[in-house]
Amino acid sequence: MMATTTTKAAQKESRNIELTKMLEGRRRTLWDEVQGKIRDGRRDSTKEREVLDEAESSEIDIQDEIEFALLQLKAETLHKIDVALRRLDEGTYGQCFECGDQIAETRLRALPFAVRCRDCEEAREAAQWRERMRQRRGSSALFVDRAN
Repeated sequence: MMATTTTKAAQKESRNIELTKMLEGRRRTLWDEVQGKIRDGRRDSTKEREVLDEAESSEIDIQDEIEFALLQLKAETLHKIDVALRRLDEGTYGQCFECGDQIAETRLRALPFAVRCRDCEEAREAAQWRERMRQRRGSSALFVDRAN
C-alpha cells in the first residue's frame, strides 16, 4: 500500500514537472512574440511615413487593428498561463472545475489553461448555445405582428 502511494506521488510530481515545463515554454514563446510586436510597433511609429492616399491609410489602419487584437489575445493567453502556473503551485492545476476529475494531459497540452475536462466543457458550451437560442427566440418575439 505504501509503495502504491509513493508511486502515485512520484507520478504526480513527474506530471507537474512536465506541465510546468510546458506552461513556462508556452509563456516564454508568447512573451517573446508580444515583446517583438511591441518593439516593431515602436520602430514603425518612429519611422517617417510617406504621404499615403486614403485607401492606403485605411488599409494600414485595418492591419494595425488586427495586429492589436492579436496582441491582446496573446496578452490574455499569457495571463491565463500565469493563472495556470499558480494553480499548479497550489496543486489544483489539471483538475476540472466542474467535476473534479483530472483533465487529460492531451487536452492540457493543446489548451494549457483549460479549467474543465472535455465532457464538462462540451456540456457548458451546449448549455451556452441553448441559452443563446432561447434569448434569440425571446428577442424575435418582440417583432411578431400580434394583430393577425
